[in-house]
Amino acid sequence: MPALIKEGPVWTLDLGGDENRFSPDFLTEVDTALDEIAGSTEPAVLLTTGSDKFFSNGLDLEWVMAHPGELPTYVDRIHAMFAKVLTLPVPTVAAINGHAFGGGAMLAIAHDYRVMRDDRGFFCFPEVDILIPFTAGMNALIVAKTTPQTQVASMTTGRRWGGAEAAAAGLVDEATSLDELRAAAEAKVVHLAGKDRRTLGRIKQVLYAGAVDALLTPQPADLTF
Repeated sequence: MPALIKEGPVWTLDLGGDENRFSPDFLTEVDTALDEIAGSTEPAVLLTTGSDKFFSNGLDLEWVMAHPGELPTYVDRIHAMFAKVLTLPVPTVAAINGHAFGGGAMLAIAHDYRVMRDDRGFFCFPEVDILIPFTAGMNALIVAKTTPQTQVASMTTGRRWGGAEAAAAGLVDEATSLDELRAAAEAKVVHLAGKDRRTLGRIKQVLYAGAVDALLTPQPADLTF
């Protein structure tokens, strides 16, 4: 389960030590953590990472299969998490410690910056291969953060990108060794910890208004994968 750890201005959201899939309980814990940092007042940055070989494998497809009638509400909750990270009024960085697949890659994309380990793990949007089309909100999120060339190369192919390749494509900002991952991620944001929250939050809300609108539009009751 996710845990929030505060060390000076750096608030670390540790997603956990397993595949860190988006179960309902996982979503509740992340939502609570994001509300806590958003509700604080001191200088702060958010660093999101995992504890083992996964950053996150995204949607909990086993739970979805067991609760098909709850799919629209479930996807709405995931979209809301992405929107909250995207517009969080503090600087944010994802330290991608391992595999980031599907929704896990989207969670990373929602951060201001991304640093990925260069020796293990893949960054991947596998939707085309697992027969799950992107929702309008997910599509808008990725489009807001990547170039048209990278969108085609990643979204239509299911390609698995290693750290160096992901950095070259602009999916992440930097690739580095696991030993240096956290320090490199902190370096992206810690000097920005004192930015005015009201101003920064408003800038993000306007900058990503289209993606936020798409993410917060409720899913149709007949949504299926």
